[in-house]
Amino acid sequence: MHRIVSATVHPALRLILLALALCLSVTANAEEPDVRTTWRLLDYIAVDYASAVSDGRVADEFEYREMVEFSDVVARQVAAFPDTKDNQALIRRSDQLRALIANKEPAERVGRFARALAASLLTAYPVPLAPSQAPDLDRARTLFAQNCASCHGAAGSAPPAAMQALDPPPIDFTDIDRARQRSAFGLYQVITQGLEGTSMASFASLSDEDRWALAFHAGSIAFEDVAKGERIWREDDGIRQLVPDLETLAALTPESLAEQIGEDRALAVMAYLRANPDAVGQANDAGSLAFVRDTLDRSLSAYRAGNREEARQLALSAYLDGFEPLEALLATRDGGLMREVEQALGQFRAGIESGANPSELQQLRARIDSLLARAEEALAPEAASEISTFLGAFTILLREGIEAILVVIAMIAFVKKSQRSEVLPYIHGGWIAALFAGVATWVVATYFVSISGASREMTEGIGALLAAVILVSVGIWMHGKSQAEEWRRYIQEKMGKALSRGSAWFLFGLAFVVVYREAFETILFYAALWNPQSSGIILAGALSAVALLALIAWAMLRYSRKLPITQFFRYSAILIAILAVILAGKGVGAFQEAGVLSATFIAGLPRLAELGFFPTVETIGAQLLTLLALIAGFRVSRSPSGPQPAAVEG
Repeated sequence: MHRIVSATVHPALRLILLALALCLSVTANAEEPDVRTTWRLLDYIAVDYASAVSDGRVADEFEYREMVEFSDVVARQVAAFPDTKDNQALIRRSDQLRALIANKEPAERVGRFARALAASLLTAYPVPLAPSQAPDLDRARTLFAQNCASCHGAAGSAPPAAMQALDPPPIDFTDIDRARQRSAFGLYQVITQGLEGTSMASFASLSDEDRWALAFHAGSIAFEDVAKGERIWREDDGIRQLVPDLETLAALTPESLAEQIGEDRALAVMAYLRANPDAVGQANDAGSLAFVRDTLDRSLSAYRAGNREEARQLALSAYLDGFEPLEALLATRDGGLMREVEQALGQFRAGIESGANPSELQQLRARIDSLLARAEEALAPEAASEISTFLGAFTILLREGIEAILVVIAMIAFVKKSQRSEVLPYIHGGWIAALFAGVATWVVATYFVSISGASREMTEGIGALLAAVILVSVGIWMHGKSQAEEWRRYIQEKMGKALSRGSAWFLFGLAFVVVYREAFETILFYAALWNPQSSGIILAGALSAVALLALIAWAMLRYSRKLPITQFFRYSAILIAILAVILAGKGVGAFQEAGVLSATFIAGLPRLAELGFFPTVETIGAQLLTLLALIAGFRVSRSPSGPQPAAVEG
């Protein structure tokens, strides 16, 4: 049982007193029925019925008699409520609940039915379900020590010895099985009204804010994995949509959330949200410049208080949850401003990681604020024009498509020069499959789950680095063949065996990885840009870009046929080497933006995202390492005895 009961009260007398108190409550409130009391009784039944009945038999006679009595009181209260279009249905369902308990139905069915009836009750007769603002959990801990620790223990799990003799003893708030069935609203009700006939007194003398604070604190004691919950909450926009406001959080039980997202994730998320209910209020502002400002302010406050890790997480959230969803649209309106904001936010995070003076962060925060003010103007609906929309759609697809098309055309030209056109279907299959996968990603992200900023950056980073590694290998191999005098003999003797051993599938995989990375980013950009009123202009921009990309592809294929074989490999090796360096920088940059890698900024250097050049030690270092690997590989591959990549030769 989830209450404190005096050991001096005989169970039979306790039942009589409780029933009498409830009946008096019904009589006193006949004209103004107490929806909260009825809801609390339903919540009580949902939680405690399992201890009364097991396998169709009464496990605890007293508990079972309580369940029967409470279901009778619920039915009488519901019948006394004002007549509405939902009242008759509620009366029928309350009678059904009585029948389920009388028939000793399974606890899972009774609990589910009682909760559904409680939810319908609040829909028909709305009452305030949540605090007016996020509860103060620091004050809650003080209140708990003053008002609750004497019975429940300082930690909420070990009642003092004097209380152990009570039958039953005070509730153990660390009992996870019970905690997962309780909502904050249910705890608030018990704190407010007490439990009739028991020694659990009403704390109605406390302010409403204090009672809500106690409810959230007591409801958080059983849940421990706050850090994991925070990670899930920040990264999964779909979960944030499930808990959009305090009212939803207050009425939500961990058990009901587990039905939607799984047990482990639900318990972790509830651990975080009940310990940090103010996080819910921020969810509605996610993807907004207001969210960026507010979260940066909180980050700066945490940093000044010495909580560097919290400050880092908040600064990361300001970018991933606040600015990153707007990045694509701002890039089409003012690409230079978008890069300035992104770099300033990165410098703010780097300052936290390096232990910068708070005054320096304050100055950077002021600069970010001025940049965000300009961004607001650029993002305003009136700032959009048909020309800017067209150019945005055109440049996005052209920019993302160029990288992919250069690699794919080089591969096509390669197999044609090798006189192995039978493997062309593998290359075409790779890039076509990547386009379908991109469309599937859009469908999933639009209708099923939401891709968080961190997930997007991680996907782009992994794709870029994987492609860079492959391109380094291919570039070195091509450079080696640019000096081979016996190229045609090599093709005749080696290529057939190599391709038959799986290199054709290697070409499929390379085409897929390169194109999917660009398709993934393009789709997310277009999702941010899309507006039904401008759909025709956006499609016109996209089709224009497709036409230009097709022309570029045709020109490259036509020109490559005229090149001597050695020149073709030399130019292709240089092109692929440049792309590998660019992708290495983009991959590390994406990991930095996702918060996985730290960023050490170098003052005075420009930010050239299209070239993968970011003014940080880590990204420049990755590009230099890639360049050194290419130079070393080029030197080794010029030797006839130089190594041949396994990916090409099988």
